[in-house]
Amino acid sequence: MIAAFFRFLFIVLILYLIFIVVRFFQSIGKAISPPPNRKSIQNTMVKDACCNTYIPKEEAIREIRNGTEYYFCSKTCRDAFLKNKKTASESDQ
Repeated sequence: MIAAFFRFLFIVLILYLIFIVVRFFQSIGKAISPPPNRKSIQNTMVKDACCNTYIPKEEAIREIRNGTEYYFCSKTCRDAFLKNKKTASESDQ
């Protein structure tokens, strides 16, 4: 009984080794393909001026005020920031 079990394990091991060797020789003939064309990894992250969240520059909402460029993650953040800026500028006068 035990001898039959070891014989079975030996046969399985041999078949597995044959499988590995065949796969190795099949992969030699295949040309190495280039990786899939992905979007550029050079995304620049910008900080939302209202909630301090970092977002990709191309997805951000951009607002220019007094020569300064601000980025926002949503219209809600932009509106809240502009409201606070407007209030702050009125109190300075």
